[in-house]
Amino acid sequence: MLACFRMIMTVTKEKIISRILDETNMYPTEARKHVESVLSIIKSTLANENHVLISGFGKFMVRKKRSRQGRNPQTGQPMKLKARQVVTFKISGVLRKKISPTANT
Repeated sequence: MLACFRMIMTVTKEKIISRILDETNMYPTEARKHVESVLSIIKSTLANENHVLISGFGKFMVRKKRSRQGRNPQTGQPMKLKARQVVTFKISGVLRKKISPTANT
């Protein structure tokens, strides 16, 4: 039995800009400015601990994690992990169906 493998590609900021250039009549500096502007808005919103909701895509949220007991992976010794904040992402139903059309939601 042959296994089917699909190459996973990471889409970088440069690839997003390139794709915008392919699909629009923008100049490269203009496309870069718009992408940087959107990312800056998302970063500052999350830095202020607010949520970012992009309809049809998903929701970025800042969550607080409590301090907890952990283990040093090299030594196996217990250690205290500090409280911290993490960014989480919840996929929208629209995108979930597009990624996995047969999945039950």
